[in-house]
Amino acid sequence: MRLSKTAEYALRILSFMINSEMQVFSARYLAEQLHIPDKYLRRLMTDMAKKGFIKSIQGREGGYVFGKNANAIHLSEIIDAVEGMDKYTGCLLGFQDCSDENPCSLHEAYAPIREQMLNLLNTMTIADLKSKKIKKF
Repeated sequence: MRLSKTAEYALRILSFMINSEMQVFSARYLAEQLHIPDKYLRRLMTDMAKKGFIKSIQGREGGYVFGKNANAIHLSEIIDAVEGMDKYTGCLLGFQDCSDENPCSLHEAYAPIREQMLNLLNTMTIADLKSKKIKKF
């Protein structure tokens, strides 16, 4: 399963920020570096600021900085802030009433994959994405 564009962009923004030596990031700079449409990026930044992951600094030298320690920001929290986790916790085929008691045709095969993915998103933090080897954002 692939992340949505919204989740993908949010994670790319924060992983770029954690992997840079810069302290303050302008929205324009992030949009240019990450090739994310400016309006889309600004909406994501607003959503992430509302949850306290980042904060906005006003003024000529302003921009965005981390609002809390990157070790305390789990990937699942970011996804939940920008779009919700329902897409990743629900049925792969989109059934509302899919469960162990009322499974769809893929339920049994997909359940361990979903659990593994959710475990990754719930335990990995933005700080875990910091690496000098990363070349793509």
